[in-house]
Amino acid sequence: MKNKEKPKYNTVKNISWMVNIAWKNRRRVLLFCILTAILEVLLNLTQLYIAPEVLARVEQKSPMWMLLTTIGVFTVALFLINGFKEYVKQNTLFVRIDVRSAIIAKVAKKCNMTSYPNTLDADFIKMREKAHLACEGNNQATEHIWQTLTMLLKNIGGLIIYLTILSRIDAVLLLVVIATCFAGFFVSRYTNNWRYARRDEEEQYFQKKYYLRNKSESVEMAKDIRIFGLQNWLNELLDQIHNLYLDFSLRCERVEVLADITEVILTVARNGIAYIYLINMALNEGLSVSEFLLYFTAVTTFTTWVMGILQEMSALHKESLDISRLREFLDYPEPFKFENGEEIPAAENYELKLVNVSFRYPGAETDTIHGLNLTVRPGEKLAIVGLNGAGKTTLVKLLCGLLDPTEGAVLLNGKDIRDFNRRSYYDLFSAVFQEFSVLDVTVAEQIAQTTVNIDYDKIADCVEKAGLTSTIEKLPKGLETHVGREVHLDGVLFSGGQTQRLMLARALYKNGPILLLDEPTAALDPIAENDIYMKYSEMTSGKTSLFISHRLASTRFCDRIIFVADGGIKEEGTHESLLALGGEYANLFEVQSRYYQEGKEF
Repeated sequence: MKNKEKPKYNTVKNISWMVNIAWKNRRRVLLFCILTAILEVLLNLTQLYIAPEVLARVEQKSPMWMLLTTIGVFTVALFLINGFKEYVKQNTLFVRIDVRSAIIAKVAKKCNMTSYPNTLDADFIKMREKAHLACEGNNQATEHIWQTLTMLLKNIGGLIIYLTILSRIDAVLLLVVIATCFAGFFVSRYTNNWRYARRDEEEQYFQKKYYLRNKSESVEMAKDIRIFGLQNWLNELLDQIHNLYLDFSLRCERVEVLADITEVILTVARNGIAYIYLINMALNEGLSVSEFLLYFTAVTTFTTWVMGILQEMSALHKESLDISRLREFLDYPEPFKFENGEEIPAAENYELKLVNVSFRYPGAETDTIHGLNLTVRPGEKLAIVGLNGAGKTTLVKLLCGLLDPTEGAVLLNGKDIRDFNRRSYYDLFSAVFQEFSVLDVTVAEQIAQTTVNIDYDKIADCVEKAGLTSTIEKLPKGLETHVGREVHLDGVLFSGGQTQRLMLARALYKNGPILLLDEPTAALDPIAENDIYMKYSEMTSGKTSLFISHRLASTRFCDRIIFVADGGIKEEGTHESLLALGGEYANLFEVQSRYYQEGKEF
């Protein structure tokens, strides 16, 4: 039998957590919960008494003015209660969204600020998806819990008042009513739990359909869809997923229909017993028509309060599970030190050193880097070359602190970087990675990575060094032109090479003392690439630089070259010394240069 998931936080703790967030962000949400519950109970009581009271005036042959006054009082009461309830309801929505938005901000902060290894962790990714799901809409746990708590308070208040009203009738009738309520609740709970237990399956269908729709409409796939004729294939995939979801929905409906039939049978039995009992009281104990109507309405409504409490408790438990998962995501352990780490000591130069470093990705059978020793001297221009999969990018991620070695240590000026505040350590690095992010903001904001205090003179210098000046000058609004068309329809779409230059300008603007360039010219043509090389010395002046490239001709601009293979450093030296060595570097260089000499594509 499969073990049930045990949440880290119970329902009481999760309610307390939500109340604490509401108290810090929108206290009115708590007031509105209580007010709404009180108004709902008052409205129900007013509706309960209006017909019996009017009927009592008729039975008593009261004057017309008294009858009309009774009707008028109840009408005004209903008008005021309904009006106030609607006012509270309209204002409740916005404050509930504000509280959910505060939680979304916490999730976003965790996603953006978590240690880089967590972003590669399958458990973290799964928990992140569940955290997003818990706060992605008005009906999700982090917002709907206020509705659940409001209805729970309403049902508890109504139950107490109705118990007082029904204290005159036989306790056996109340027990029968309560027993049928519990039976109906357990049938309903079975149905809800059956679907709830399969919600992961339902979510997968929605996620797959959402993924296919987004990919089908995305700019990056537009060319592939048309050139390779992918539309029919995408439609087939969507149809397959839709058919599977229809089968799932049919199974759910069968269970729900059986539950509805059972609920109807229980309701008929409950109301039938109440009718027989109250008719007997009317015939034998002198129960008036108005009292008959009051008690029968109270008995049938009493079931609503009992069922309401049971259902809201069940809903609260499920929402608590979602909130617990969200909190577990927010509490996900961080392998790096941040605020509790040491600050980076001020220094004119920084030396990086790898001491017997090995690294293995989670789930991998072998090390990507094994027993590697390397010293990057201050101000050195180091080139890292090797075949695909040799571990070049992993080596750079270890140096810049995105990954920690599974064995050995990375030292900054002789001190293990694991002792430092990792975010302060990141400040030392400017980087252009193979994969980069481009937001739909202006060119200037893209380079400066901020919207305030942008240094346009500095941007112009960085754009010039990155070889992007002529491109910027041709844009309709220059540096204020938007990049991309996801948000701004008047944005421009840069080519791969232009985007790579843009990312280089961004790295130069940050002006960290250590510059990391991971294949920074991969999307450039040979002329543009040569232009970057000519400016390489200027770009790296006064900095330590790490340059990864497959094109070995580019490495001649560096002070030292390391050839990475089999998880370690196979060869090391200058461009000329490695060619003279006649090893793997020289062989690879010969292959590449021969292609150029023969006029073949590279």
